[in-house]
Order: sequence, then structure tokens, then C-alpha cells
Amino acid sequence: MGGWQAVDDYIADKLLGADDALAATLANNAAHGLPPIDVSAAQGKMLFLLAQTAGAKNILEIGTLGGYSTIWLARALPEDGRLVTLELEPHHADVARTNLERAGVGGLVDIRVGSASDSLAAMTGEAPFDFVFIDADKQSNAHYVCEAIRLGRPGTTIVVDNVVREGGVLEVDSDDEKIIGTRALFNMLADEPRLDATAVQTVGAKKWDGFVLARVK
Repeated sequence: MGGWQAVDDYIADKLLGADDALAATLANNAAHGLPPIDVSAAQGKMLFLLAQTAGAKNILEIGTLGGYSTIWLARALPEDGRLVTLELEPHHADVARTNLERAGVGGLVDIRVGSASDSLAAMTGEAPFDFVFIDADKQSNAHYVCEAIRLGRPGTTIVVDNVVREGGVLEVDSDDEKIIGTRALFNMLADEPRLDATAVQTVGAKKWDGFVLARVK
């Protein structure tokens, strides 16, 4: 683990540099008691680059927390872009609003508070999303991907975080709801003809995990 963290620190030092807004976001999250489960800096930059590569103008994020990944994604948007982010906890959403405003991207972001499933069900008639990042309750990941397809278009990029769970995804008889939900996600992806998908393992500051990368056909 120590080596993984050191390599992440090296990557951040060489390729990302200092970022006052993001550092302040993490400090503010900690001060307000939010769990330290944000993506790493390197993963945040990856999301930024993926969204830019996709030419995303409309982004959907499921799971705001304190807005760390939201800031990375919002920075990838053009001036007339928009980001809708869904957060269950009102306290988390309040902290995120402060962080987003401090980072200068508050005007691009619409935080919707409540159950993500309910918020998604209420979304009809909106412009299709070009990029979707899913990082919320793992039990609902398969459902969230189905909703991402519905709210997307051919070519929409979908990224799902935390899909390896330190190898727990292999535990067929696990009673961990997060692992059960992750395995259900893989089963759904295997049978979903509307997607091309892969998954990549990662190690680093966030230990051993990984993400799904998919594209709507």
C-alpha cells in the first residue's frame, strides 16, 4: 500500500501539480465530517480527460459527495455545458455547493438532492447526456447504468467506479451488498446488447479497485 500511495503521489507531482481549489475541497469535506472516499487526484484527471475526449457538453454524475469529482468533470465542460449531479444526503450537497462555488464551477452544476433512483425516474425530456460517471450506492449500479443508457445517446460514455473491491467481485457467496451489487452489474453488462464495455483494475491511493468503461452503441 505504501508503494501504491508513493506512485500516486509521484504521478500527481509530475502530471497534475498543486491545485488550491481541489485541496480546499478535500479539507472542507474533512472539516464537515464527509467520508474520505473521493476519487484520487490521478483518477479525477482521468475523468476530466475522458469527458474532454468524449466532447461532453452534458454530463451526469450519480453520487456527488463533496463535489471533488464534480469539479474535475465540470472543468472538462465548454462554457455552455452543464453537469447534473445527484446526491442523497442534503448535508453532503450543501458542502459540495460551497466547494463548487469556490472552484468557480458552481454555475455549470445542478445538484439534485434525494434518492438517485427517484431523481433519475423524474428525468424526462432533458438533452441526452454525453458522459455519465456513477459513484454512488453499489447495490444500484446495474439500475444506474440502465438509466444512463436511457438518458444518453449512441456514443455516450459511461464510467462506473469501485467495481473490483479488492478482489471481492470474485466472491460468489458474499453477503456484502456492495459485492452483490457489483456482481449484478457485471452480469447486466455481459447481457446488455446496447453497450460495449470493459473493466480495468487499479491500484494506488484508493487501494486495489477498478472501474468500468462503457460506450452506448
